[in-house]
Amino acid sequence: MLRNLLSLLLLIVVCNGGLAQLRSSVNWKARWIEAANADAAMRAAQCFQKNFETGKKIKSATLYITSRGLYEAHINGMRVGDAYLTPGWTSYRKRLQYQQYDVTTMLKKGGNTIDVTIGDGWYRGHIGFDGQKNYYGDKTALLCQLEIIYSNNERTVIISDGSWKAAQTPVLSSDLYNGETIDARVHLQNWTSVKEAAYGFDNLIPTENEPIRKHETFKPVKILTTPKGEKVIDFGQNLSGWVIVKASGHAGSTITIQHAEVLDKEGNFYTANLRSAKATATYILAGEGEETFEPHFTFYGFRYIKVEGYPGELKPENFTAVALYSDMEPTGTFECSNSLLNQLQHNIQWGQRGNFLDVPTDCPQRDERLGWTGDAQAFFRTAAYNFNVNDFFRKWMKDVEADQLANGVITSVVPDVLNGFGGSSGWADVATIIPWQQYEIYGDAATLAAQYSMMKKWVDYIQLQSKNDLWQSGFHFGDWLSYRPGNDDGTEAVTDKFLIAQCFWAHSTQNLINAAKVLGKADDVRSYEAMLSRIKAAFMKEYVTPNGRLMSNTQTAYVLALHFDMLPEDRRAVAAGFLADNIKLYRNHLTTGFLGTPYLCHVLSRFGYNDVAYTLLVQETFPSWLYPVKMGATTIWERWDGIKPDGSFQTPVMNSFNHYAYGAIGDWMYRNIAGIQSLEPGYKKIRIQPLPGGGLTWAKGSYKCGYGTIVSEWHIQNNKLTLTVEIPAGTNAEVYVPTADGKLLEKKDVGPGRYTFGE
Repeated sequence: MLRNLLSLLLLIVVCNGGLAQLRSSVNWKARWIEAANADAAMRAAQCFQKNFETGKKIKSATLYITSRGLYEAHINGMRVGDAYLTPGWTSYRKRLQYQQYDVTTMLKKGGNTIDVTIGDGWYRGHIGFDGQKNYYGDKTALLCQLEIIYSNNERTVIISDGSWKAAQTPVLSSDLYNGETIDARVHLQNWTSVKEAAYGFDNLIPTENEPIRKHETFKPVKILTTPKGEKVIDFGQNLSGWVIVKASGHAGSTITIQHAEVLDKEGNFYTANLRSAKATATYILAGEGEETFEPHFTFYGFRYIKVEGYPGELKPENFTAVALYSDMEPTGTFECSNSLLNQLQHNIQWGQRGNFLDVPTDCPQRDERLGWTGDAQAFFRTAAYNFNVNDFFRKWMKDVEADQLANGVITSVVPDVLNGFGGSSGWADVATIIPWQQYEIYGDAATLAAQYSMMKKWVDYIQLQSKNDLWQSGFHFGDWLSYRPGNDDGTEAVTDKFLIAQCFWAHSTQNLINAAKVLGKADDVRSYEAMLSRIKAAFMKEYVTPNGRLMSNTQTAYVLALHFDMLPEDRRAVAAGFLADNIKLYRNHLTTGFLGTPYLCHVLSRFGYNDVAYTLLVQETFPSWLYPVKMGATTIWERWDGIKPDGSFQTPVMNSFNHYAYGAIGDWMYRNIAGIQSLEPGYKKIRIQPLPGGGLTWAKGSYKCGYGTIVSEWHIQNNKLTLTVEIPAGTNAEVYVPTADGKLLEKKDVGPGRYTFGE
């Protein structure tokens, strides 16, 4: 496929110092260097500098660079590239990325200067939620190599080594959780020597995914004074990034900017849910006319900022919020006649933008921001509709494998900064869920083959933990944050964690079987099919009553049992009925958590309850997808009731307002409302099968696959439905044309082109 061929290039050549096409390996002549006078206690960002001469006309120049910490490079005063938070975050001890830049136009004949500033970042800043720092090391370091080819084809190499010098920068401190302090009065001076460090090169790898770049900008929609007298700016959108500030004032004047996602019910600035993260930018003016400030080595999750110490009136033109996220190609669009659902789609996409900063994090604002594996697997299909995440997840899944323990355990966060904590069902199953889904969506068997060993090790680990074909041991998060009203009336939606574990064991085994079939591993197919039969038989014996009820009479229990085909075919309709009854018990509300929610509407539609799926989707009261929308959310919340109906908050210990997991409903919206589905890996064959309902009068979706853009659009007028589809070249499609009430009108087999069908 075209997309798979292009993905092998990783990154295109970008002019003016952008990221260049990556070489698979570098003959490193450079040496790792550290500031000689810097110790672990010194948190100021260090600048490393090298002056050098070029005496001939330059044909090309390429910079290879990485760091222990986050770097920002300049040549002759010009910023190298437009990537931020480089070299990104990987499992540093095993995999540290380097970047490659075409810097030909930045060099000049004669004297040149290269400066590289390094901040703490993930490497030695605060990370995790226990106050730990220096997780990977206690000193920042630089490795860079500038290869110059002259017009006569002579070559020279400028390397980082003991000949460089170092100085403290105006960035007095930088931390991903706490923010950044910049003192514009500090100038690069008092240069000191550097020392070479013996870190080696064995863990160095070329960049594998899109870099983090600046994207949308936002101007203030409101500047207000809170009841407490705080000066607050509202940018109208919860985002990840920072604010660019312009100010004029006396030397030493200090501007402090705090970041927050929400205001409390009185309208005051609220940061309790950030926990220990200070999320503060501090700027000290040099007093030299208008000055512009923005961070370098941090990011914030925010919609609001509180400004203190600003010299003069707060004016909109002096504040610009900038969104930062991995530069993924947008691939999907969805809209319909329900404006609340359109806002939900907006919130889903912005939840993804805000949490896809090189790693699929859980949240971007508090003292966490970790690559939780359960969240990532739950959201993967939705993520892949919204953006091309093939390279993004290919890179991250290599870190999942790198952090896999010797016994097969998959850690709960990747990169692992929780010291091997893992093995939970639904989280560790990322090892099989994403590889298989990635193959289905992008059609790259090579990626599946590369991840097969990891998949197998995880399934084999579960088998070793089982007894009598039941997995009833170890720690499990269960159906995280499912509905719990806090009373004893029998409506607590708590699903047995071992029932969940059994379902995910079966699901991972099925994914492994699927992969083995694609890769031609017949022996594994036979072995794991036999295992899967035993897993399902044990499930039936342990967790299903003779009348077809599950031991845990919850929505999640029925959803997982049905979606993963844990029940014989002749028992499924009864179980689906119990699921529908349970939803009615809760007055047409969902009760699912992180593990049940992604599949809930899929199961209802599959078993003939599409009307119930729509009822849940358009439900506006808690708990529901649209409740946060009605409460003014611009991203997906971590909890169904992060803000309660009375305006008070859920527990600040865990209450993120930018947390994409529940946005997994987007997959159902694309596949069932718009009706865009893949019948063969990579969308070689397509199914268009919209299921109208929910009072919608029209819906339109598009998806850019490797062959081109698929479009499905339907309208209902005078109780008649018209469906228009576009099928890209190189594919063919099955088109299921529905009536206005959702019944099948006709099925059409079509090739590439644009078609209109209807009653």
